[in-house]
Amino acid sequence: CQGMLSQVSTIAVEHAARSVSSITVRIGPLSGVEPALLAQAFSIASAGTVASEARLHIETLPVRVHCETCGEDTDATVNRLLCGSCGDYHTRLISGDELLLASVELESDEQPAH
Repeated sequence: CQGMLSQVSTIAVEHAARSVSSITVRIGPLSGVEPALLAQAFSIASAGTVASEARLHIETLPVRVHCETCGEDTDATVNRLLCGSCGDYHTRLISGDELLLASVELESDEQPAH
């Protein structure tokens, strides 16, 4: 959470924003991050920062594998990284372990140009 807020603060400074109104993160079930705990930590960690009034949106991502045998990309479960097409276990994880800062909405004092 602290790392994410550091990244958000850097983005806000780069764009001369006065505050952050919304943050969207994408979390895979194999990322090691518990979405509910991140949400709780966010309210505490963001206090006194440029993101203190921001809404945190958490999107969960599926576990997906690429099958080395049949070449298909399919959904899998956390504890069974088997191909959903042929059932083979020769797979490579292609998503589900991410923790991504997807978007940041900034508030600025600048007026839009006409």
